[in-house]
Amino acid sequence: MPNQPGSVHVVCPHCTTANRVPATRLGETPNCGRCKGRLFDAHPVALTSANFDRHLASDLPLVVDFWAPWCGPCRQMAPAFEAAAAALEPHYRLAKLNTDDEAELAGRYAIRSIPTLIVFERGREVARQAGAMPPGALVEWIRRSA
Repeated sequence: MPNQPGSVHVVCPHCTTANRVPATRLGETPNCGRCKGRLFDAHPVALTSANFDRHLASDLPLVVDFWAPWCGPCRQMAPAFEAAAAALEPHYRLAKLNTDDEAELAGRYAIRSIPTLIVFERGREVARQAGAMPPGALVEWIRRSA
């Protein structure tokens, strides 16, 4: 979907429809044109092989937490990642990818340890960080990286 001047391509976290949102209206709680769900709900999006590439194509920087349910540091960082989503939306999209359920995607990005955070801009990896981070450091790292 080509972008119009002054608009941002945002993928709906519910139905994965691409939406054009005027950049000046991102903070006004926009809804999806198709399913009418909120485009931002202050929570990380759950990524799967079915929706990963759609979110990767968004104009928003995509921050992916590659994690697993059995991982202690992953569980420890989960509340900080949740808080970061609330603090950084609507200018960033935070998402979580369960590496146990999506081993092929984890392999595609050579995930060797978890948690691993990757920042993507328009589909390209621009930053990577392995290991859990405290809330303030997490938000600061994301802002610096994207």
